[in-house]
Amino acid sequence: MGDAARGQRQQTNPLYFAIETGFFAGLIWGGLHWIFYVLHFTKVLPGFLGEPLFRHKFLTTAAGQLAGYLLFIGFSVLCSILYVLLFRKIKGPWAGMIYGILWWSVLILACSWPFLMQPPFRLPWDSLISEFCLFLLWGLFIGYTAATEYTDERKRDSRTGMA
Repeated sequence: MGDAARGQRQQTNPLYFAIETGFFAGLIWGGLHWIFYVLHFTKVLPGFLGEPLFRHKFLTTAAGQLAGYLLFIGFSVLCSILYVLLFRKIKGPWAGMIYGILWWSVLILACSWPFLMQPPFRLPWDSLISEFCLFLLWGLFIGYTAATEYTDERKRDSRTGMA
């Protein structure tokens, strides 16, 4: 490899990175949410993001749960794009965890009354805790993945022999 090639660092495209991260965040944590629902850890439907778009009865069917799963993946992609554009240079896991808690607060606490589902304080405590932990880990996944990618690039380059 020539000196000119060694001097150039390959930069990660933030948009493509965010889309990929969001897709996998939605795939993993949306799937875990569905497992939580099936195992009765939460009473929040896997398709809760589809409440404004679909009838509640449809969201309880297998097709409705799949639609909700796909909506969660799309939601995760949008949230990941937002995180990567605004907060990708923040080191460590804490920013992602706070990001997940903020989204839990917005979706479960603030938006649940007007259009998503039943009021949060009528949900059983185990549903609230399960949803909180799920969003905490979802935010951690997005935030720490972005932090690792955008704050450790120099370390990766030195391991591969590039300066």
